[in-house]
Amino acid sequence: MATNGDAVSNGVDSNGATELHHPTTPKNGEGGGDRFTFSQEPTFEEVRRLQAEFTDERDWNQFHQPRNLLLAMVGEVGEVSELFQWRGEVAEGLPAWTDSEKEHLGQELSDVLIYLLELAEKCHVDLPQAVLRKMALNRLKYPAGKVHGSAKKYTEYKE
Repeated sequence: MATNGDAVSNGVDSNGATELHHPTTPKNGEGGGDRFTFSQEPTFEEVRRLQAEFTDERDWNQFHQPRNLLLAMVGEVGEVSELFQWRGEVAEGLPAWTDSEKEHLGQELSDVLIYLLELAEKCHVDLPQAVLRKMALNRLKYPAGKVHGSAKKYTEYKE
């Protein structure tokens, strides 16, 4: 599965689910920049495939229709929201959060992403390509020279 030369070992947990192990997790500031970066693996397609296998093994496709997946994803977004509720503004990198709280957030965000990818699959939306098209559209709607430093909606900008 590794394509960038990094060692990635696949295993199976005690429940029979595929595990992916990455030797390193990128940290803010690594790689010469000061931005956080994601690991290169797994790709969206690999996650989609792993989830499809998981669903097939359990015969859950009968329950995973677009409407059901959307509602499940919304529920998971609610669980992410609960983690931020009553905290006020939260600093980037979550320096005031415990490791346990960050792990819980990672689990809930993963649930959202898994449902999003499965919803895209069921709707036959090639999500990586849709993202590229949407980003191109956003560049047209929000030209950097016009909107730099402003949070206004694109309809509020004058030519």
